[in-house]
Amino acid sequence: MAKLHFNYSTMNAGKSTLLLQASYNYVERGMRTYLLTADFDGRSGEGRIASRIGIEAPADTYGPATDLFARIEARLAEPCACVFVDEAQWLSREQVWQLARAVDDLGVPVMCYGLRVDFRGELFPGSAALLALADEMREVRTICHCGRKATMVVRVDAEGRALREGAQVEVGGNDRYVSLCRRHFRERIGDRVPAEPPV
Repeated sequence: MAKLHFNYSTMNAGKSTLLLQASYNYVERGMRTYLLTADFDGRSGEGRIASRIGIEAPADTYGPATDLFARIEARLAEPCACVFVDEAQWLSREQVWQLARAVDDLGVPVMCYGLRVDFRGELFPGSAALLALADEMREVRTICHCGRKATMVVRVDAEGRALREGAQVEVGGNDRYVSLCRRHFRERIGDRVPAEPPV
């Protein structure tokens, strides 16, 4: 039975690596996959999903006005075992519903990979919809500099200062974002942090 999956984390947890590995597993067994990524994320070149460790693959792109159900339905004119969506946090709520309909009505599994929260600690619209609608969810873990699980991300300026204001969507990598545990996120944004609890 096809399902809608949401694999979420902070920056630099290896989400794109996992997406590319999962797609490769299908391809290695003689099955075809369909990869999608946001049209305004050109860090790896237009229409490419790339990992920090050097693996990459071509992908179709989607924008805010893309009807993903129609796009997937057209792609299914040829055999396709699974749909993979990178940067899923940038989907609209309606696009997440389109993916859910593709799963339910077209019988194709859809695997989404994206951030859960933005640099202000707020859910992205696509992530909020996926948390509500996904059949399966999996947290991809990464760590803070202190060794705790990183659940938050800060956006930094050119001098490394944490920013608290700005547009929710601003494409960037390690030069702009740092993944932290909640405690160190609060510290970086200037929120009061209590004394370290005893061990």
